[in-house]
Amino acid sequence: MTELTSAAPADFEDYWAGVLAELEKLPIAPELTEIPLRSTDFGTVYGLRLTSTGPYRLFAYYCVPHGAGPFPVIYSLPRYGSVNNPPSYEQRQRYICVQLFHRGQRLADQPFAATYPGLLTTGIADPATYVYRYIVADCCRVVDFLQTRPEVDQKRIALVGDDLALLTAALRPTVNALYCIPAMFHATQQLAPRTKAYPLEEINEYVRAYPAQAEQIWRTLAYFDLRHFAPKIQADSLVVTGNERDFFSPATLQPLLDALGGPVTSYVSAHSSYKDGVHQEAWLRERYGYAEPLLPPHWRA
Repeated sequence: MTELTSAAPADFEDYWAGVLAELEKLPIAPELTEIPLRSTDFGTVYGLRLTSTGPYRLFAYYCVPHGAGPFPVIYSLPRYGSVNNPPSYEQRQRYICVQLFHRGQRLADQPFAATYPGLLTTGIADPATYVYRYIVADCCRVVDFLQTRPEVDQKRIALVGDDLALLTAALRPTVNALYCIPAMFHATQQLAPRTKAYPLEEINEYVRAYPAQAEQIWRTLAYFDLRHFAPKIQADSLVVTGNERDFFSPATLQPLLDALGGPVTSYVSAHSSYKDGVHQEAWLRERYGYAEPLLPPHWRA
């Protein structure tokens, strides 16, 4: 699909080097507080506070199984919405599980509370003020924290999520597995005008409301285009696509798959939390050498 090709901004590398340099100047300053209500007989759940650019204090669930370790990690990147769920009961039995709440989301909404819809266009007229510049830094900060922890198996860190998972894997290439469901930042200038579905419709609405800023908006989004990050990724990657009738069809996402630097496979979503969940569990289990599935009772055959 050659119509989806576009060049990265000339200062793309400098832009992201600047983001990471800002992050590097700040101490991680982790604070771990056990949450007894969520802890179990097989593991401990902590509330984790970290410092990201701004400076801004973030929140995450950090779940550690009992035992000697080190343990593989499933790091779940935040979804597009105000609330994120705690890591699953089943995954916590085997993996260190992390669920980040980036700035603006519930439990990390002081002093900034995000609006939905609306977050996707906050500060979008300028790459220096776009909120996702800071949110991507938030996501990278968790990897920085994981790299300091003796209970973490540094060779087995998996990122699971939407576009933020891919962006983080590119900027923190020490992670070794990526399970990504693109939703926002793949060829956005070309694709957003073709849909009325959220969250991309937020961008369309902003362009209609501020047509004089359209060129600036597309310039900002070019810094976040997944295709420009894909060659940097060396992790074993799986990209979830829609079917041929869906907006993010296999053909639409093929340029992204072709650009990924490491081993990559694709999976066509069944649009079933059960079927897609079983597939994700099996893919992660295979990456990390486990034979026995860990599934909720109602998912077991």
